[in-house]
Formats: sequence, C-alpha cells, structure tokens
Amino acid sequence: SNACVEVKVELTLLGKEKEAGVKSANGKASPFSDCRPNGALEHCSDEDSAAAAPLRLYKPRDYLEASVCHVKDLENGQMREVDLGSGRALLIKEHGEFSAMGHKCPHYGAPLVKGILSKGHVRCPWHGACFNIVTGDIEDFPGLDSLPTFQVTFLVRFDLQSQKRSKAMARCSAVNSSTGFSQVLIIGSGPAGLVCAETLRQEGFTDRIVMCTMDKHPPYDRPKLSKVCTEIQSTPQPKLMNYKGQDVRNVFHLRTPEDANSVARLANNKNAVIVGTSFVGMEVAAALTDKAHSVSIIGIEAIPFRKALGEKVGKAIMKLKEVVLKSGKVLRADVCVIGTGSGPATGFLKQSGVHMDSKGFVPVNKTMQTNVDGVFAGGDIVTFPFPGRSNKKVNIPHWQMAHVHGRTAAHGMMGRPTEIKTVPYFWSAMFGKSLRYAGYGDGFDDVIIQGDVDELKFVAFYTRGEEVVAVASMNYDPIVSRVAEVLGSGKTIRKRDVE
Repeated sequence: SNACVEVKVELTLLGKEKEAGVKSANGKASPFSDCRPNGALEHCSDEDSAAAAPLRLYKPRDYLEASVCHVKDLENGQMREVDLGSGRALLIKEHGEFSAMGHKCPHYGAPLVKGILSKGHVRCPWHGACFNIVTGDIEDFPGLDSLPTFQVTFLVRFDLQSQKRSKAMARCSAVNSSTGFSQVLIIGSGPAGLVCAETLRQEGFTDRIVMCTMDKHPPYDRPKLSKVCTEIQSTPQPKLMNYKGQDVRNVFHLRTPEDANSVARLANNKNAVIVGTSFVGMEVAAALTDKAHSVSIIGIEAIPFRKALGEKVGKAIMKLKEVVLKSGKVLRADVCVIGTGSGPATGFLKQSGVHMDSKGFVPVNKTMQTNVDGVFAGGDIVTFPFPGRSNKKVNIPHWQMAHVHGRTAAHGMMGRPTEIKTVPYFWSAMFGKSLRYAGYGDGFDDVIIQGDVDELKFVAFYTRGEEVVAVASMNYDPIVSRVAEVLGSGKTIRKRDVE
C-alpha cells in the first residue's frame, strides 16, 4: 500500500537544557565542538513510554499514532532512529527544536543516525552527503535525491514506502522558435552534466535541455558499479599504453560497462592480470578475487597510493594483495585490465576558442564558466578556484565534486551565481573494506595516524605545516564526515589538535 501514514510523537517539554563546552587538549575550544557524532543513547524502553498513548491504527484516514520517546530522552545535538513498527524515521533535536526525516541516506542507504548533526544539517557517515533537517533538501553531494521530511508538531508524517524524495522539477514547455527561446546543450552524461540538468529544472528552467554522450546508457552510478565489477566506471579518457598485442580481445581499458561485463565473464575461474595500481585498478583486482582463479597486479610504484595516502597507509593496503613489480617475470593472463589512470577527454575543444592548459584541462572561474561567455564546464576535465587553497586553481577528479560543479554551473546559467562551498570527499572499497577520505591533501608534509594501520582500523590526518588539510579512515566511522563538517564550516584544524 502507498497509504500516507501519520506518526504521533508525544513528548513532555522541559526547560532549557545546558550544553557543556568541549575543550581540546590545548585548553582552547575544540574545532570539533559544534559538530557531534550521534550519542549512544538507546531507544527508550517500553516502561519509559508506558504512560503515553499506544500505537493505534485509524481508518478510513489510515494513519498511525505512536509515542516514540520523551523530550528528556533526546539531548540537544542528538538523533534517534525511531521504530514505528511499519517503518522508521530519524528524530532530531537541535537547539531545543525537534524535526524528523528519512533515516537512510538516499545515495547508498547509510544509516544517518550514525552521521554528523551540525548547524541545521546531517552529514552522511559513509560518503559525506548533507541534508537540511528542516527541508530534507540535499545540500552537498554525492547523490541526487533529497530526503522526505515529517511534520513534527509532535505529529510525524511520512510515507512508509520511500526513504528518498525527488525535488519538484519544471517540465519542458512547448516552445515557438519565433519567441527567441534559449536552450542548453550538455556534452557528457557524467554527474556534472546530470546534476546541471536536474538543477536547471529544479530552478524553474522550462526550455530545452539537450544532452550528448558517447555512452550507450543513460547516466548511471558509476563508482558503485566499478566496486562490484559487474560493470565498471568509464573515465573521460583512459591513458593508453604502447605494448604488443593491443588488438587482443581479452585486453580491456575499462571504457564501458560492456568492457567490465566481459572482464567479469572472462575472469571466471581464470587468470586475471591488472596493469596499474590506481584506485580503479586495485578495486577491480579486489572485485575479481572471488571470481578468478588468480589475480596479479603489476605496478610501477613500490607502494600503491603513496602520493595520495602516504607510505604507512599504502603499505597496509598493499598487504591485502600481492603486487608484482618489475622483475621480468611472465604472467599468464586469460584476461588483462589496463588501469593506469585517465586524462581529460577535451581534444574536441581544439580550435573552439575555449581555453585549455598544457595538460588539456579547462580552466573555469568560481561559477564554472570558461573564458567563453555562456560556456560552462565541470567534472574531471576542469581546474577551478578551490576556496580551501586560497582559490588556487586545482583539479579534483572526485565523483562528489562533479556533482557540485554541475549545480554551480546551473546556477550560473540561470543568472543566480553561487560559489563552490564543499569539502572534497571520496571513497574506495577493496576486499570488503571501505576507505573514506575528505579534504584536499595535495602536497601534505606529514601524516598523523591514530588507531591500528595493520588491522585497517585507523584514522590518518594529513597536514601541511601546522594545518590539517585532509583525513582518511578505515573502520573508524564517522570521523571522516566529522572532519569534513569542521572544514566545511570554515574552521581550521591545527596539527596540535589531533596530536
């Protein structure tokens, strides 16, 4: 049934609650003090709610009334996932006010009760998406959908069938060419293009939007597919290698989902060789481990991910898989995957007037506009002014960042320019382990590690000088989202704060 369900929450209002300040080791206010992971309070017991009204089903209105907890059970800055028998909701208390919304992140279904509540929004513990606790709107990416919100006048309304919500969008209206209408051309079907199109419609744009793509498929969630290797993310343009046998049919560059499906099929109980220790290469190797007879990885780096994650973290991940280095050894390969990175697919822009740098990247301004009026760019192909590095132009090829670019470009097209305000966030999954990373750590000069790297339960803080610029973790949720929340608020985390 798609019946609308009402949930009544009976709470006894108390006086103002005082919150203790949180201090760091140096005696100053901790940069983490305003963003708290959810507390460990359990659901209230039956005894706690015995005096409240029981669960009742009403017809013909078809709604539920339920008492889920008392005000005293929830402190300011805390969240609780409430079980209503037929469904769940996330109950939130901030600044003495209650709100309720969907309890799962619509991106991959992470339990938001384990996320970070701060300043009117909840940040997902897995991949860093943010949702406004009043409107349910998605405020930071990845993902496309927002959350349903439930009215709390001590009455929570929600649809038991859905834990995500699509924002209202304008429809493309019939247009007459004589009226001088405008239209938008989007080249590429990645997340920047998709979010740009969705944002334009959400902002009321009713003229034509045309999307051109080399892909045979509509836009899809590429990172998720690559990590299970039923299909693989296609890059803008893979870096090609010169080698004998380039035309052999069992060698793949991971351009398309069809390539990845073929890899999975050909590797079944056979010998697979992965060339390259990039994140995608290592993820494919991990995904094939349970399918292939053997998986060998060939890399030119002594330690994978050293540049991005540092030597200690790279060594720990390397222990998960044997890496075959330069030795002259011949490896039998029934299927070979080339995962040596990618470059910007911008060759078609030559002679167009759109400026490109020496590496083929497209520089844009803070609204994602190129040097040509009316031409915007986003995603892996751009360098853009990043506020976290004093607006230095950088390239950050993250799935989440491309979403932000698309929304920013759409606002610029609509004449409502907004600046990028986000914290870079990416994740990787290998051998059943998830790595999360937030910030921009390029050029870090020290790594402070807490936890046990060898057991893959750790958090690593990356510093430049006396400032923490990025964080990575495994089995340490929700620390990465917590740090992202601090950095996103404009605060600085000092090296001494984490030491």
